[in-house]
Amino acid sequence: MDRKCKVLLADNSESFGKPCIRAMRAHGLDAECVEKDGKTLLDTILNTRPDVVVMDMFLPNLDAIGVMKAVKSHVMAALPRFMVMFGFDNPTLEGEVMAAGADYFFLKPFDYGEMAERILTLYSVRSEPQAVAVASGRVSSLEMRVTDILHQVGVPAHIKGYQYLRDAILMAIDDEDIINAVTKRLYPGVAKKHATTSSRVERAIRHAIEVAWDRGDVEILNSYFGYTIHSTRGKPTNSEFIAMIADKFRLQMKVG
Repeated sequence: MDRKCKVLLADNSESFGKPCIRAMRAHGLDAECVEKDGKTLLDTILNTRPDVVVMDMFLPNLDAIGVMKAVKSHVMAALPRFMVMFGFDNPTLEGEVMAAGADYFFLKPFDYGEMAERILTLYSVRSEPQAVAVASGRVSSLEMRVTDILHQVGVPAHIKGYQYLRDAILMAIDDEDIINAVTKRLYPGVAKKHATTSSRVERAIRHAIEVAWDRGDVEILNSYFGYTIHSTRGKPTNSEFIAMIADKFRLQMKVG
């Protein structure tokens, strides 16, 4: 039997922590909670070695960034995945959290079930770090690689365009002709998966790219998009952004 994903939540309150734990367990996760305290959380992480840690940015005694740095300073076979929650939107702090090692950034309030599904995605990727012949394993590994790229270029994980952009890139990797039918096939395909409209998908992806261009690392952007980041050209269009990343992945897969 496969081992369940072990989740540690730094909140044992009746109003949030315990309902969240129940939702996680309903999704098959081995979830436990501790008090909302940074030092207590750190000690529990080092003693129990969870697969995923969910915590607020601001914790008594030690904040989320302090917890992640402290965990990384210890010798561990595998670092946990970190998911950090905020009660307000702050681009500067968000960038610091992601740079410190967070895998996901959540804005409260959110759906407990959606969080559980994100955790399952992170754990499935951790369990299958390399692409395998089985189709599901290949997709899982590829999805995580695309996710890592989106993090690197500065697309925040909590905005809708992040999910749409990831799905669009994965579709373009599998079918290079789809990039020539963005409005007829790509946007509708992503929209159908998320039960929304093509126009909302287009706007959300455009917004995600704009955010990346405002907050992202110029050197990383340049390594992927070259001259398109210069002021004379501006940011790439949705289709250019998707096509460039998809092309790089297809070339890597052929070489590999």
